[in-house]
Amino acid sequence: MDLREQGRWALFWVLVGIGCMLVATVAVPIGAAADAGAQGAALQDEASASDRLDAADEIHIDVFVHENGSATFVVDYRFENQSDGEWGELSSDVQSNQEVYADSQEARWNEILREGENATDRDMAIENVTVSTDNSSVPREMGHVVVTFEWDSFAYPQLTQIEAGSALADLSLPSGTWLQVYAPEGYTIDEVSPEPEGSDGSVTGGTEDSERESVRWGDSGDPFSSTPPTIVMIEESNETDPASETDPGTDGPAPWLLVLGALALLATVGAAGWWLRGDQTGDRTASATNGGSTTNENAAVPEAETPPPELLSNEERVLQLLEERGGRIKQQEVVSELDWTEAKTSQVVSGLREDGEIEVFRIGRENVLALPDGEDEE
Repeated sequence: MDLREQGRWALFWVLVGIGCMLVATVAVPIGAAADAGAQGAALQDEASASDRLDAADEIHIDVFVHENGSATFVVDYRFENQSDGEWGELSSDVQSNQEVYADSQEARWNEILREGENATDRDMAIENVTVSTDNSSVPREMGHVVVTFEWDSFAYPQLTQIEAGSALADLSLPSGTWLQVYAPEGYTIDEVSPEPEGSDGSVTGGTEDSERESVRWGDSGDPFSSTPPTIVMIEESNETDPASETDPGTDGPAPWLLVLGALALLATVGAAGWWLRGDQTGDRTASATNGGSTTNENAAVPEAETPPPELLSNEERVLQLLEERGGRIKQQEVVSELDWTEAKTSQVVSGLREDGEIEVFRIGRENVLALPDGEDEE
């Protein structure tokens, strides 16, 4: 091969290399543009999904608070089931693109969640977002797009009460939108703000055989524009105040029966003391006769002196105070007696309750501490 032919081949391969470089340079922007176009289409789909749901005739938001502070949200977008086919088209679109609608709703509620985290200083999360469709004919023909999800750490549980609502700091209720918050089973709603509307106190909850108290707002502007709602729910208790169990005005034992009972109890205690004294005298005589030992196995052991408070742990001080009060005391009295803050008292009481050392229940609006059954009678 002469030099001229070698030069031609060299020129050919140089041109091939330049062509490959040009192809790669053009292909990268095209691929990036394609990816950007796909992402843009996805964003447009989510925005379109949100817009279509916002066009609902009514929006009902039901919040079922759980005892651990989480909540189940059921957002019902209601559309008039008209004969022009709009609802049928929307229903088909939701069923075909459930993931798109779920993502759009998750993104929307995450914006509210972030404001709730800032307002409460709690870590939260929205999980298990699902979207479905349904139809109803009572009281009128309507189509439903139902969005459900779990909101972790939505409420703040503490001892026998749960505080909820502060996580909804950025929620607005435009016309046609209602919010209804349900307390857990076994809890009553004690405090509410702003003033709810149309709540009858007890509303059937998520199952047919359960009833939950609830509060409702909506269809009257934006009640949460300045401050989020506040709902305080307290645990119901079967305990009653012993002082209220005997009512002087009700039928009960006659006074003379109580006197006779007291005399009989005194006589029984006296007889038992006389018998025990005689038995111990016999034991001492037998001990002296059988070896002259001065040790009496049945002799009472002196009761140990109560250690000073500074040598007791916080938990022991609460238990000692309970024993001094007969096994039952109001938590506020513990605060006063031990000169503690309410936060410190609540922390110590929570630890004792978790360890099974005490029981905590409510009488009216106050927490009452008590030794477990039988322990205060020993």
